[in-house]
Amino acid sequence: MKLSDVGLDAVKTPRLVKVIAFAFISITTIFLFNHFSDSFSYPSLISSPEALQTNATTVSSAVSPSPPPRPHLKISPPPLPPTVVRTGIIDENGAMSDTFEIGGFDPGAVDEIKTGNSSSSSEATGDSKVEFRIEKFSVCDKRKTDHIPCLDNEEEIKRLNSTDRGENYERHCPKERLGCLIPPPDGYKKPIPWPQSRDKIWFNNVPHTRLVEDKGGQNWIRQEKDKFVFPGGGTQFIHGADQYLDQISQMVPGITFGVRTRVALDIGCGVASFGAFLMQRNTTTLSVAPKDVHENQIQFALERGVPAMVAVFATRRLLYPSQAFEMIHCSRCRINWTRDDGILLLEANRMLRAGGYFVWAAQPVYKHEDNLQEQWKEMVDLTNRICWELIKKEGYIAVWRKPLNNSCYLNREAGVKPPLCRPDDDPDDVWYVDMKPCITRLPENGAGANVSTWPARLHDPPERLQSIQMDAYISRKEIMKAESRFWFETVESYVRVFRWNEFKLRNVLDMKAGFGGFAAALNDLGLDCWVMNVVPTSGFNTLPVIYDRGLVGTMHDWCEPFDTYPRTYDLIHAAFLLSNEKKRCNITNIMVEMDRMLRPGGRVYIRDSLSLMDQLQKIATAIGWRAGVHDTGEGPHASVRILICDKGI
Repeated sequence: MKLSDVGLDAVKTPRLVKVIAFAFISITTIFLFNHFSDSFSYPSLISSPEALQTNATTVSSAVSPSPPPRPHLKISPPPLPPTVVRTGIIDENGAMSDTFEIGGFDPGAVDEIKTGNSSSSSEATGDSKVEFRIEKFSVCDKRKTDHIPCLDNEEEIKRLNSTDRGENYERHCPKERLGCLIPPPDGYKKPIPWPQSRDKIWFNNVPHTRLVEDKGGQNWIRQEKDKFVFPGGGTQFIHGADQYLDQISQMVPGITFGVRTRVALDIGCGVASFGAFLMQRNTTTLSVAPKDVHENQIQFALERGVPAMVAVFATRRLLYPSQAFEMIHCSRCRINWTRDDGILLLEANRMLRAGGYFVWAAQPVYKHEDNLQEQWKEMVDLTNRICWELIKKEGYIAVWRKPLNNSCYLNREAGVKPPLCRPDDDPDDVWYVDMKPCITRLPENGAGANVSTWPARLHDPPERLQSIQMDAYISRKEIMKAESRFWFETVESYVRVFRWNEFKLRNVLDMKAGFGGFAAALNDLGLDCWVMNVVPTSGFNTLPVIYDRGLVGTMHDWCEPFDTYPRTYDLIHAAFLLSNEKKRCNITNIMVEMDRMLRPGGRVYIRDSLSLMDQLQKIATAIGWRAGVHDTGEGPHASVRILICDKGI
């Protein structure tokens, strides 16, 4: 064997191939490391500059001199975010606070509000937007110009077994909601503003002459060219309501209108001249009457700018709380108070505040016919049994006073009727609740009887605040104060930025009133208007507190139409109502009902969730309102927006 062959075989051995390959890879790795180490440095885990310098010295002594160090880049920390002013009614500890800021409005948004030119937001789910489409609403038949859905349901009324007790004047809501827009009467004009409207209104706005024909001789109303004129008289006070009120004040000095007597109820009110003239004595009177043969009397009252509502003493409780009114007035109101063991007078007793006055001006008081004297004796007997004290009987007026506590009721002889109501009866439960032939008990702690005088009572938390069934107890007074402060700041912004003083507000509806803070703010800011404070049946019943504050309101379920005429309100306010009611009602139906109640030229302010605004704006546009979505005082990143709508004339 040749030596060359032996060497060739050695080269071909697997071990030598591996050694050569390893050497090649090692040399290549060292070359690449040296090449890239000049342009790349690994981040050091040593944080301080001194440690970094010591490390560099150690490395340089072990290897060849390194290239000069690269300049150290000083990275500045990001700037602090701008200071944000806290807004809202919750402090930093999560507790209710009555000292807070609600933010302001951008004055530049005013022009957008007037024109309705504002960007709307769309409701989004994940990354996709949920499109809501709705067709433009048609106009109803002209015959529905004065339509009240739950009181004009003729089909349901025909099915009633009896109408002897006035059941046909109570609520009977249709299954199908109104799907069209109520038209105004021909020749409708923008209403005459208050206080001029107290004495005259446009004929074409309420073009009905029945009351002129029936009551013209009693100084109620007369027609003069294109207007109705209201001289201020009534059936029992043809010489004017002012003289009549003077007589009542002289008979009962303790009645003190505008101080102790702040809220009154006028039953069978006619055209509401009694309530209209009481307003100048700083007393708010809620005027009620059924939609009967004189069916437009409440419509006249509302057109005049007087607080009024369609209501009837029939079989169900009226939609007002216990101890709501300091005075209840009935002047020829066509109610038989003693029928059915006095159940109607017991309903009046439920609503009359402890120590309050019942004023009755009627023929049995002063006429001597046998049948009328028998009615008077029955009335005196009934009022004695329910512990009312006859304070004064003079001319054609009799005045009774309700006791301040239950002592008289408890000291009656055994078996005397009517009995006291059961202790578990809730006198403030009124929605579709039948009247009860019993005497409503008064709270043992005197709540309701011990309210402050006006105007202090508007902001003094009443005792009945503690009896409201809600998710708070100790903090209730703070909640009420915080709500009042919030709405004062908010409404003040509305008045300043949206120029509400130029709007000439008179009739206002708050669809979700809470404790009445919105209405209290309007009063505090000097706007000459009245507010119907509605407490929805879906929430806590705060209606007793609203009345204890000297305001008026009612209970209602917004899944059904409201008991008022079309074209009632100049302003409709709804704060966080629709996001709540959409769980149980069709919010399109609610907004169509809002249009029915809104006067041409009126406005709607809806304060609600951002996620709902796109849908609400589209409904408003389909109704024919000019609508724009705007930021609240909390700024553009808040989850709440305001939808402002104008209804054209």
